[in-house]
Amino acid sequence: MTDMMLDIRNLRVSLPTERGMLNAVRGVDLQIARGDTLCLVGESGCGKSLTAMSIMGLLPRYAQITTDTFMMTGHDLSDKTSTKLDRMRGRDVAMIFQDPTSALNPTLTIGRQLTEGVMRSEGLSRRDADGRAIEMLERVGISNPAARLTQYPHGFSGGQRQRIMIASALMGRPKLLIADEPTTALDVTIQAQILELLGELQTDLGLSILLITHDLGVVAAIADEVAVMYAGRIAERAPVADLFAAPCHPYTQGLLAAIPVPGVTLRGSELPAIPGRVPGLIGTMQGCAFRDRCAIAGPDCSTDPVPRFEPGAGRFVECFKAAETAA
Repeated sequence: MTDMMLDIRNLRVSLPTERGMLNAVRGVDLQIARGDTLCLVGESGCGKSLTAMSIMGLLPRYAQITTDTFMMTGHDLSDKTSTKLDRMRGRDVAMIFQDPTSALNPTLTIGRQLTEGVMRSEGLSRRDADGRAIEMLERVGISNPAARLTQYPHGFSGGQRQRIMIASALMGRPKLLIADEPTTALDVTIQAQILELLGELQTDLGLSILLITHDLGVVAAIADEVAVMYAGRIAERAPVADLFAAPCHPYTQGLLAAIPVPGVTLRGSELPAIPGRVPGLIGTMQGCAFRDRCAIAGPDCSTDPVPRFEPGAGRFVECFKAAETAA
């Protein structure tokens, strides 16, 4: 049994548009070891959710997806057969979607939504499936779970719906859990509870987690490693402590500089911001995608290939100026 729950090399996702081919994910490498949490961070529109949806096999048919290597929970999915992914989805890998309000069907009871998948994939009886649903609801902190099975999503708060989404993802007892911004719409208190819950479930069940977020506070609370994504590529990857202590990519440095520091940042003061906009991803792109927003970019930054610099064990940064920023 492999200790690598996810190993993807050179993932590319392209979508046809009226203006041309949108190259949304441009050669992403992702590896997650058993029991680890990898946080994928970056601005909205950088390709995080598309990466997750491509791993789950949930992109539309017109999406063009290629990889050099696609190994998940010990299975080779390079041929991307839908039948193989269907068998694995829910049992080997599961996903917590970004918005529980839209992910939960308002016309079906919570019980039916939790049990339908395992009854089909594992052949469980209604009684056994209900028993597992009650167990999972109880595990995620939903009180009186047996009675809750007959209720509809509108009868729960936002935080409770998010917990139900987590329970739904865990119904098949997966090895790999993909969480797409699971705390975005929640207040700070509920957000902390959800993060604590994910940590407890990871310890109890031995889960590997790919957590997608744009909130670096969430990253600091839960991650083992961090992959910083920009314009469809991984700009920097590092153990979480190393990234916060010594970010190397100018984009990562800009993200961290924009976070207010308690006791240091003056109330009402203006926070640093990264100038410019994320480049369009239609057609081909040459050189570093961040160069037009980078204060230290030079003429060489518009050439290919962008070099990969490894400033320490278990980390890399794709940047022409990485040696300077690391120093």
